[in-house]
Amino acid sequence: MKRAIVVGSSGYAGRELCGLLAAHPEIELWACMTSRSTSQPARSLDAQSPLNPERFGEADVVFLCTPHGKAATLARAALDAGSAVVDLSADLRLRDAQQYAEVYGLPHPAPELLDQVVYGLTERARIQLQGARAVANPGCYPTSVLLPVQPLLDAGLLAPQAPIVADAKSGVSGAGKAPTEVTHFGNVHENFRAYQIGTHRHAPEIAQEAGIDRLVFVPHLLPCLRGILTTLYLTPHPGQASEERAVEFRSCLLEAYAGEPFVQVLGEGTPELKDVLHTNRCHIAVHAAGPLVVVTSALDNLLKGAAGQALQNANLMLGLPETLGLPGALHKPTHTGVLA
Repeated sequence: MKRAIVVGSSGYAGRELCGLLAAHPEIELWACMTSRSTSQPARSLDAQSPLNPERFGEADVVFLCTPHGKAATLARAALDAGSAVVDLSADLRLRDAQQYAEVYGLPHPAPELLDQVVYGLTERARIQLQGARAVANPGCYPTSVLLPVQPLLDAGLLAPQAPIVADAKSGVSGAGKAPTEVTHFGNVHENFRAYQIGTHRHAPEIAQEAGIDRLVFVPHLLPCLRGILTTLYLTPHPGQASEERAVEFRSCLLEAYAGEPFVQVLGEGTPELKDVLHTNRCHIAVHAAGPLVVVTSALDNLLKGAAGQALQNANLMLGLPETLGLPGALHKPTHTGVLA
């Protein structure tokens, strides 16, 4: 059995991850740690223990579910102790320390780590993840955008100068567990609004990984707990009807994700949150819409957008079957972290 420590186990993603690990057949949940002065059990687990970096060396992998600004120094301590790290915070996602400082408003806590980190969008980084020691788990919004858009960019199917518009909507758990005026029940219930237009912290992460400077990212807050639905408005090359382009886009995505255990390109209909909640799946669909091609994706922000993807990455890092311990696999696992 491999051993795992979860730091930040009292938050939404941390509790979700502890629940997954408690049922994992090959990874033992060795410790749930929290830096909060008071703690409560993560689901049916035993009470959490105080944060103690001296124990990191006891684990094969340490999952960091802490706020940005706190995770990087813990990642350094875990790596020094000989453990692998999966960081669910934003500390290791941006490759440029100066950009991190501009986006998050504080100096990067451990810039020396940035050149040794794998960006863990699993389906795009499977080879790099095998045997990796430090992984930056992607943000939930970036996962919902990058999974559908990156294969289309790779195939050169998008008009090169046209903006890529990502209209994304998330449940309130995406804002974290700490209560705020914005996430108060009375301000969310029966309400719906856009926020941080043009300034959201996930936009630089998406632009970095997609290799683009023409992203228009507009997040919205849904009056529900979990789930993300993203709608991409994409301009194809001129010369063909958008219906023909939509067929081409769909074929590209079907080829890119053929055999993937957690990404499904729908043949008809559109993704719905109810079909992906409490699973590690991402559903994608393609439709013609006037001069544009509209691509939609849906995922559970606490699973495929956080804890589920983190465990998917850890499975590969530790040489285990990729789907092990994860809900919603479309078929038996075909990928492991064993190097060929």
